Amino acid sequence: MTIVVIDGMGGSIGHQIVSRLRESLPGDIEVVVLGTNAIATNNMMKAGANRGASGENAVRLSVKSADIIVGPISAVIPNSMMGELTPVMAEAIATSPAQKILLPLSHPHIDLIGVTQIPLPHLMEETIELIRKRLGLPEEGKKDV
Repeated sequence: MTIVVIDGMGGSIGHQIVSRLRESLPGDIEVVVLGTNAIATNNMMKAGANRGASGENAVRLSVKSADIIVGPISAVIPNSMMGELTPVMAEAIATSPAQKILLPLSHPHIDLIGVTQIPLPHLMEETIELIRKRLGLPEEGKKDV
């Protein structure tokens, strides 16, 4: 099972996601981080990812083998992240056969209707529980009976 975490602009969201994945999932789950730049990738690697790469070609190729892709909603919006996420990256992520779990973080010029403003820590918890469910694992803190 391969989970790809995508982030850019420093990688702080991705760092938090990777940290929570490592705390909550079995160690045999491969976590691959893809940054729009080397700084974002490096920050996510520090959180315990197995592998990481940066840039358009790395994203385009790596998302093809992902089982789950996690990141902010801007990961599927061309030219987002102040232009760091290219149209090629957005298309590759959006058309990947992987299950996508996208956090509805605010984005200039886009309003998401029907999405409530939830603090980031709560979004992280929902993300982890959705991944655990997708992997067939019990909810965190509960034993499988």
